[in-house]
Amino acid sequence: MTYIKSLTIDCQDALVVAKFWAAALGGELDETGTSAKAFVEAPGWGGPNLWFQRVPEPKQGKIRMHFDLRAPGGDIPAEVERLKALGATFAWEANGLTVLRDPEGNEFCVEQ
Repeated sequence: MTYIKSLTIDCQDALVVAKFWAAALGGELDETGTSAKAFVEAPGWGGPNLWFQRVPEPKQGKIRMHFDLRAPGGDIPAEVERLKALGATFAWEANGLTVLRDPEGNEFCVEQ
């Protein structure tokens, strides 16, 4: 059976985006990370690891895949504020979810 080992995310500064996602998800940022490439080990067992790699072009348009994060205890406002304090920005709200953007503008959802 095949499983997802890691997700790779293109970005302009891999270290900035990796630091955000390591803090947001409680993952471990690899100490050898640079602005060209960085790695975040998933917390706990079984989750995919995250690779971040620098690409020459900036993000254009909506990404086709995104993270859906579950707010601990269902407290969406508290989780949104925590993520904003880490560097996320508010995008919009719709149908019970809040959409935020990571430091490079990649959208993700926060829901119950």
